[in-house]
Amino acid sequence: MSRLKKIILGAVAAIALAAPATAETLRWGGRADIYSLDPDSIASTFNLSFLNHIYEGLVRYDANFKIEPALATEWKLIDNKVWRFTLRKGVKFHDGADFTADDVIASLTRVTDPDSPLRGNIPLYVSSKKVDDYTVDIEVSAPTSLFLNDMTNIFMFSAKWLKDNNTEKPTAVDTKTEGYATHNTNGTGPFKLESRVADSKTVLIVNDSWWDEKKHNLDRIEYMPIASPATRVAALLSGEVDLVDSAPIQDLSRLESSPGLSVMKRTEFRTVFLGFNRKEKLEDGRPNPFNDVRVRQAVEAAIDRDLINKKVMRGLARPSGSLIAPEISGYAKSLDTFSPADPERAKKLLADAGQEGLQFTYMCSNDESISEEDFCAGIANMLKRGGFDPSIDIAPRAIQSPKRTNGKADMFNLSWANEPTLDAYSILAQVLSTKTGKVGVSNYGGWSYPELDKLVEQSVQEPDIAKRLQLEEAALKIAKDDTILIPLHQQPIAWAMLDKVKSVDFRSDNKPRHWLTQMAGD
Repeated sequence: MSRLKKIILGAVAAIALAAPATAETLRWGGRADIYSLDPDSIASTFNLSFLNHIYEGLVRYDANFKIEPALATEWKLIDNKVWRFTLRKGVKFHDGADFTADDVIASLTRVTDPDSPLRGNIPLYVSSKKVDDYTVDIEVSAPTSLFLNDMTNIFMFSAKWLKDNNTEKPTAVDTKTEGYATHNTNGTGPFKLESRVADSKTVLIVNDSWWDEKKHNLDRIEYMPIASPATRVAALLSGEVDLVDSAPIQDLSRLESSPGLSVMKRTEFRTVFLGFNRKEKLEDGRPNPFNDVRVRQAVEAAIDRDLINKKVMRGLARPSGSLIAPEISGYAKSLDTFSPADPERAKKLLADAGQEGLQFTYMCSNDESISEEDFCAGIANMLKRGGFDPSIDIAPRAIQSPKRTNGKADMFNLSWANEPTLDAYSILAQVLSTKTGKVGVSNYGGWSYPELDKLVEQSVQEPDIAKRLQLEEAALKIAKDDTILIPLHQQPIAWAMLDKVKSVDFRSDNKPRHWLTQMAGD
C-alpha cells in the first residue's frame, strides 16, 4: 500500500471515529437526574418531559400549546361522555411491535391503577374500550376539552412488553416500588434508550423508524446530571457539555459575556409556594399548630417576596400572590396581591395563637426549584425575625420527596406548573382538593375544604368556559383567604449553550424537546 493511500485511509478513519462526538451528539447537562425510566412512576414534569423523547401520547402540544395529533390522528366527543380516538397506523415500538388499540387500553389501565402516582394527571378518566385495532373509546366524567390537555402527558406502552416483563402494574418512586420499567424502556418516540447509569449518564440514540418527520439532526443524546452549579458552569465553559438547561442565575452575566456561548432566559409557568402539614399532630407528636390559620398567616407576614427576588433570584423571578402564573387559564389579577413583609404583625399573630417562638422543621431540597437552597436560608432568617424558631432540613429531592409525599414535613416547598392542563383545574384538582380517589393526589399536607371541593367539581362539569373560570377563581379565593399555600414567585429559567447548538425549542413550560434541536455542524 502506498504511503499516500495510507494517509488517506487514516484520515477517513479518523473522521469516522470523530463523527459521533461532534455535531450530531448533544451533550446535555442538568441539575438533577431523572427519577426513573417509568413515566407512570412519579408526577414530575421533568421526568415526563425527558421520557417524552422515548414515549409518546395520543396527542401533543404544537408550538402554540394547541392540541395536535400524535399517536392518534383524529378524535371526537360522543354524547358528551366518550372520546373516540382514531389511532395512527404504521407506528412501531422500538422493539418492532405494531402500535394498536390493545396498547392504549393497557397503558390507560396502568396509569389509572389505584397505586399509580400519575393517576391524578388524568382525573376525568372513567374507562376505556377497544372498538377495533385502530379505534379506542375513552369514557370521561365530564365533557370538557381539558381531558385532551391531560392526555398529552399520558404515554403509551406496548401491552405485550408490559405483560412479557411482568410490569403491567405501575412502579412508584416515592414508595420505592420498582419493576422492569424502572430500568428499561420500549416506546414509539424519536429516541431509544442505549444505556443508563443512574446519577451519572443516560444515553439516547435516534430512532430511525420514528413515524414523524425528523426535524432534528441528532444521532445521540448524552444526559449528565451535574448537581453543583459551579461544576455545571465549568463543564459548559470547558466544552464538556454542549447545553445546560439549568444555568445558575448567579452566573448568567458571566455566561452571557463568554465567547462562544449563548443564554436564553425567561419566567416559567411554574409557581413556587410553601405548604404545611395539616394533620392533627406533627411528626413529633405535638398538636399541629399549622391548623390555626393565624400561624399560617404569620408565616406569610414574615416573608419578604421582593427581597427574595432581589437578593436570591437576581431580580429574574416574578414575585406572586397568585398560586398560578398569568399565562394559565383561571388566573385572576384580583388574587395576585400580597402585602409587604411585616415581622411585627407576624409576632402578634403568633402571640394571639399562643405560639410564640414556635419550633418546627422547614423541609427543603437542594436540587428541585431554582436556587431553593438559598431562598430556604433566606426564608428561615425571615421567620426568625417574625418570632418563629425554624430549623432547616435540606437534602436532595430523591430523599425529600418521599418525606413530603408521606406527610412527614412540618412545612415544605412545592412548585406547580399546571402542566399539561395549562389551566387552574390542575392545581385545584391535584393539590388543593381533598385527597380522595383521583383528586388530591399531590395534597401532601392533608388539608380538606369541602366548599372548595364542591367548586372544583362544578367547574369541571361546566361547559361554558367563562362560567368555569369563575368557579375556578372562587375556589382559588378560598385557598388564598385561608392561606392553604403561600405563593412565593414564578421562577426564572435559563438555558446556556455552546455555539455548536444551532437551535433549541425553549418555552415557558421549561420542557426539553430535543427532537426539535439542531446542531450547527462542522
